[in-house]
Amino acid sequence: MFDRILGGMHDAVLDDARWPACSALIDEACRTKGNMLAFAHGQSQDDVEIYLARLYYRGERHHALEREYFDRYYPRDERIPRMIRLPDSDVVDAASLYTEEELKTSVTYNDFLPISQFQNGVHVRMDGPNGSRISWCSADPVDGDGWAFDRIGFIRELLPHFRQYVIVRQALVDARALAASAVGLLGNDRLGVIQLDRRGRVMAANDCAGKTLGGRNGLRDEDGGLRASLPGEDVKLQKLLGAALPYLGGAGASGSMLVSREEPQPRLAVHVLPAREDETGPRGTRLGALVLVDDPARGDFDLERVGAALGLTPAESRIAVLLAQGRSIAEIAAGTGRSRTTVKWHIRNIYDKHGLSRQAQLAQLVRSLVDVAEVGG
Repeated sequence: MFDRILGGMHDAVLDDARWPACSALIDEACRTKGNMLAFAHGQSQDDVEIYLARLYYRGERHHALEREYFDRYYPRDERIPRMIRLPDSDVVDAASLYTEEELKTSVTYNDFLPISQFQNGVHVRMDGPNGSRISWCSADPVDGDGWAFDRIGFIRELLPHFRQYVIVRQALVDARALAASAVGLLGNDRLGVIQLDRRGRVMAANDCAGKTLGGRNGLRDEDGGLRASLPGEDVKLQKLLGAALPYLGGAGASGSMLVSREEPQPRLAVHVLPAREDETGPRGTRLGALVLVDDPARGDFDLERVGAALGLTPAESRIAVLLAQGRSIAEIAAGTGRSRTTVKWHIRNIYDKHGLSRQAQLAQLVRSLVDVAEVGG
């Protein structure tokens, strides 16, 4: 069953229409009534952006309950601040997120959770990319056995794969490549795509990935094999490739890592995921794995245009662009000759001008200017 669930996740990451079947498998394996997966950014209940929220009961999505919860209950749900503070990957029961008094008085706990069949479920919070968080909620058990050790253990085994699913899915969303086939991904101009055969040999690469491989900076094609430039990172990459292409068959596992390049270029985010059993490459050869290469520096950021569009000073424009390219505050400080305090001061000024509160919001705002320019020709 575990391998079937992993296979379902790998299918669903490229095609949202396959998630219901995967969700149903998870319910069957955990012997629960349903589950909910959410992906959001924000550090408080009042400061949150929800990118993904899906409530399923044995493979059937319940839109009405989703809307009811977020419209009526979420703003006053007492467990949310505690969920945000939970340690990464801790599995806790729903009741433990309420005080003794709240268990008697909470409208969410006493009205909504029984109706939605989540009052006796378990919750997990996981760290996501760029300060985001991933929430997994499993509904009530279908029997009277409660949350036995084997059920909790099974969920813990799945957690890294939930996280990986969300990370790769978000990379595809950002690249406007969700629901693209393996062959269709080769035409994407926002994300590097490398196709590997069952032996891990490079079959094909799109233009974005070709530039990375051709420059021998970060990743390279060495006699048909994909390698990372730094020895330590190459060891990790080969482990990821081996996990995606298990020697003795079975379900492969996906994984991600950062790959360093020459300064001042930011690191590449590399996602390795097994291909579906029926997936083939451009020449009809059976596909073994896909490697997605996300270069945060990709994008035609014009400093003057960014400054004019956002009303920023030249210094603010440069810092905003560097953030959009994936640079950290420390990297920006080193690259511009400013102190970290000065860089943070400029970022705060930009926040104030546009009502922002997080670096991810600023980076998205700058990237949107590139999108508008591309659409306008």
